[in-house]
Amino acid sequence: MFPIQIWLFVVLLIVALLVGGIIGFFAARGWFKRYLEKNPPVNEMMIREMMKQMGRTPSEKQVRQILASMNQYK
Repeated sequence: MFPIQIWLFVVLLIVALLVGGIIGFFAARGWFKRYLEKNPPVNEMMIREMMKQMGRTPSEKQVRQILASMNQYK
């Protein structure tokens, strides 16, 4: 077998965990960004439906204003 010193094993283990965590973070971040681009949390149709459920018929201007105000806080 390969004799390995304990301190070297611990250092390599810590480095491997750090590198794996960093790679995992950026991979998950990229995946989540693509997911949000394909499936935005709120769109115009959802805003119209919410306003209809509240008993209002929204104008195009109102829908655009709400969407703009929501996009402002991204």
